[in-house]
Amino acid sequence: MVNENKIKIGVIGAGNIGGVHLQQFAQLSDYCELTAITDTNLQLAHEKAAQYGIQQVTGTPEELIMSEEVDAVIVAVPNQFHAPLAIQAIKAGKHVLLEKPMGINGDAARQIVKAAELSDRVVMVGHQMRWESIPMQIKEQIDRGELGKIYTAKAGWFRRKGIPGWGTWFTRTDQSGGGPLIDIGVHMLDLALYLMGNPKPVSVFGATYAEFGPKRKGIGNWGKPDWNGIYDVEDLATALIKMEDGSTLSLEVSWAVHMDTDNLPFVHLMGAEGGASYKGGTGKLLTEKFDRPYETVLSKPDNDEGERLRLSRHFLTCIREGIEPITSVLSGYTNNLILDAIYESSRSGHEVILNWDMKK
Repeated sequence: MVNENKIKIGVIGAGNIGGVHLQQFAQLSDYCELTAITDTNLQLAHEKAAQYGIQQVTGTPEELIMSEEVDAVIVAVPNQFHAPLAIQAIKAGKHVLLEKPMGINGDAARQIVKAAELSDRVVMVGHQMRWESIPMQIKEQIDRGELGKIYTAKAGWFRRKGIPGWGTWFTRTDQSGGGPLIDIGVHMLDLALYLMGNPKPVSVFGATYAEFGPKRKGIGNWGKPDWNGIYDVEDLATALIKMEDGSTLSLEVSWAVHMDTDNLPFVHLMGAEGGASYKGGTGKLLTEKFDRPYETVLSKPDNDEGERLRLSRHFLTCIREGIEPITSVLSGYTNNLILDAIYESSRSGHEVILNWDMKK
């Protein structure tokens, strides 16, 4: 019997990332209840339902979205389906948590924003890095003014041999929207902009390269390859993003590269009064004292509950209290707009001026 006082959660997608969401929300059973699940692989959906005590397995996402036993929908499916399912759920009066990127491109993201603006539902993008302990500690110091004006930043993630699911939706532009730029680059872009104080991006110059995937090299261990499939995305991207306030962000990401890399995500923030560096599970605050460089090492608490659990709790809190999530639809749209511009700049060879006209 469903407890009416709890937020009823339906999950679209029983695969890897759907399983992550199931695990997190199951730990928040005082506030929510997993009530429905669906997947194109119904056997997998039934297996997850049995594992987590979910009563309803629907044959289609549409059936789940329309269920009276669902208050909020988790969208954990390939990128091309993010916008159609999110918009359908919003229009059905459901709250929505959808995986990154918010849309497969800027046009799709824009449609989600428009749907959200006509609704009073909570719509949140799952950028879990904002809830990691080290970035949260850095953000606290930024908000206190310890770094002063952040005038430039570098962010990225170099994976040396990590192309996921060669030939599957991961490596097809029509289904994923791109390669590492839209896969892991969107995380670093989102985190860097957030820590910089969300300055308004105005222009982008970028380039993308595919030197590994077409040769079937650089294959990672995420996803099962389909050697009869398609690879038409990049495996490395680089960009310089300029903001309205004059600050800049350099972004570099790869799935595969011949480089001495530790495979860890990073953000380096350079402020007038101090700096900060995040690298995987470690971080530093940097400044100058007594005419000498001075730094403070940041570490994750031993009993840290984890960024995914904090993200899930934030989603539930936003629903209960009617507040906007920190990873709002506007933040998701901003990310998509920049990603589109990087791809366009790479194609044209020129700087791209961002168009913020929502009427398109």
